[in-house]
Amino acid sequence: MVPDHSKSNDRIERQIRLRHPRAKVWRALTDSREFGRWFGVVFTDPFEVGARVRGKITHPGYEHLTMDILIERMEPERVFAWRWHPGSVQDLEILADPETLVVFELEDAPGGTLLTVVESGFEQIPIARRARAFEENSEGWTEQVKNIEKHLDRIA
Repeated sequence: MVPDHSKSNDRIERQIRLRHPRAKVWRALTDSREFGRWFGVVFTDPFEVGARVRGKITHPGYEHLTMDILIERMEPERVFAWRWHPGSVQDLEILADPETLVVFELEDAPGGTLLTVVESGFEQIPIARRARAFEENSEGWTEQVKNIEKHLDRIA
C-alpha cells in the first residue's frame, strides 16, 4: 500500500498491489454483497450505474449508521466509481452537503492487479466538517485497502 503524501486536502489516494487477477478484484468491488463482506456493510440491492444503494454498516461502533452511495460509473475490470457523503454522517442537514467522488481503478500488474482508490471533492464540504471528514476517510481507506486484500486472500 502506498499512502498519498501530497499536501492537498481535496483528495485521498491509496494504492495496493493485489495477488489476484482483475476479474476477481472487479467482482469484490462491484458485487454488492461481496463488497459488503470486506467493506463492513450489508447491501441487498445490486450495484448498477445510476442506482442509489443503501446498506447497514457493520463495523463495531458504527452499526447505527447507513452507507448511502450513488453508483456513477462501472467500466468492467477497469473503473468503478460512486458518490457519497464522507465521514460519519449522522445529521440530516449533512445530507444537503456536496458528496465526494470515490474511484477505484484497476490495472494489470506483475503477478496480479494494481488497485488505486481515490476519493476527491473534500474542498467542497463546509469548512466545519471538512477536516474531520478528510481525516476519518484517510484512515478509513488505509484500512479498507488492507481489508480487500485480506478478503481476496481468504477466498483464493
